[in-house]
Amino acid sequence: MEATEVRLKKGEPIDRALRRLKKKLDKEGTLKELRNRRHFEKPSEKKRRTQRHR
Repeated sequence: MEATEVRLKKGEPIDRALRRLKKKLDKEGTLKELRNRRHFEKPSEKKRRTQRHR
């Protein structure tokens, strides 16, 4: 697994860099995966969830 990285541009406020980082994490699906892995999900629940989203 590779760490997501955002480099600060010269004179860029930290708030803007954090916003860019959040957008990048959202685009990669990292936060969504993290939320899904917080609790164990039985295979039957996972199957049910994937069928609902189709």
